[in-house]
Amino acid sequence: MFESSKLAILTDYYEFSMANGFFNAGIGNRTACFDVFFRRVPDNGGFAICVGLEQVIDYLENMRFDEYDIQLLRSKGVFSEEFLNYLRAFKFECDVWAVPEGTPVFPKEPIMTVRGPLCQTIIIETMLLCCLNHQSLIATKANRIVRAAQGRDVMEFGARRAHNTAAAIYGARASYIAGACGSSNTLTDERYHIPAIGTMAHSWVQSFPNEYTAFCEYARQYPNNCTLLVDTFNTLKSGVPNAIRCFDDVLKPLGCRPKGIRIDSGDITYLSKKARKMLDDAGYPDCQIVASNSLDEYIIRDLLIEGAAVDSFGVGERLITASSDPVFGGVYKMCALENENGELEPKVKFSDNVGKITIPCFKRVWRLFDNKSGKAIADVITMHDEKIDESQPYELFDPDHVWKRKTVTDFIARSLCVPIYEKGKLVYKTPEINEIRDYCDKQIETIWDEVQRFENPHNYYVDLSQKLWDERNRILADISGYKRSEK
Repeated sequence: MFESSKLAILTDYYEFSMANGFFNAGIGNRTACFDVFFRRVPDNGGFAICVGLEQVIDYLENMRFDEYDIQLLRSKGVFSEEFLNYLRAFKFECDVWAVPEGTPVFPKEPIMTVRGPLCQTIIIETMLLCCLNHQSLIATKANRIVRAAQGRDVMEFGARRAHNTAAAIYGARASYIAGACGSSNTLTDERYHIPAIGTMAHSWVQSFPNEYTAFCEYARQYPNNCTLLVDTFNTLKSGVPNAIRCFDDVLKPLGCRPKGIRIDSGDITYLSKKARKMLDDAGYPDCQIVASNSLDEYIIRDLLIEGAAVDSFGVGERLITASSDPVFGGVYKMCALENENGELEPKVKFSDNVGKITIPCFKRVWRLFDNKSGKAIADVITMHDEKIDESQPYELFDPDHVWKRKTVTDFIARSLCVPIYEKGKLVYKTPEINEIRDYCDKQIETIWDEVQRFENPHNYYVDLSQKLWDERNRILADISGYKRSEK
């Protein structure tokens, strides 16, 4: 991992090319507004979880260009000295709003908005997306796995399969926020106080004359935290019987109870059921059974449907890489730009691909909660200066199918994005990781079960206010009319 103070130049090269061009054209200080949003929930799920804000803040707080950065850009032979001097004296001056980490979020709504000098808003794009895309992806996957476990502990075991060191560390962080109970990655305990969890590998068993001896040595050294890996040779004929014998011979005389056994291969449903009976018959009903081996939410769900006697799960590669759908797809798009008159002019990206048409204007997102159930009703994107009056009925409508309408009453409207920076000054206090984790858990409780389904989830509506819908349609009509006149 790089030092945060060395990440200013971690941006796509064309961002510097554009910033240099804006600067030299005399428009680099015009106020621009950009939204971060995503278009599709990974794994076709009902919602995603936004994580990564703390790393965005760390990047922005330490953003500076040193002489090595300046020399690299100068060597390209295309950047003006005036622009390089601008970077040398760079001072972040933007406003930033974002949803708190751990918030369930939905496609097309802004999860972060940046407003500030055009040059600055351009340069920071890559790192903002890098931080938010990766951790939101892993948090979303981790929470699916946690929900599949139905209250059983899920341990993140994926460091060795992560795409690099940063992915291992930040992936563990995102997993913990989303509900995992700990990680095998010891560094995350030091850095984020995420409980480091682990027992033994097969090499421990292979390093002694026999399985029983290996188990006994482990039990003697860790009598209060003894979990034995029982599938090195034969789970039911060797592993579990030797574990029970070890518990009797080593732990009992010490007055200790075994913590568990782990099964890492084979038919986990069958093996866990048989192992459970063997442990119970031997007087160890409190000995837990841990399952691992390329698990994901679907395998865990099926194991529990089949009645597997598993108390907790260690999940590695399919969590830390989100292997079933490994791209979050967050984007950073301009929604407004200051014109020559000093006014913010709405901007839109038009496309023949309707899904890629952006929502213009400087705006905000509201979440409406039902007062009786506490559940989220819908999200509404409005102009930034609009307020939703909770004392009055509010009409929701599908922005794409406007005949679908619903009037809601007795609700609470909460603005999702909170101020993070004001004119470059940090005004947000980053919560401790356990606060973020608790917040995430409570927010997911506000999402209806139907939206939480893994397959064919109920569509949660993200609507536009009437004022924003009218403005978007006016702009799109103008663009369409312009295109027709050219033909």
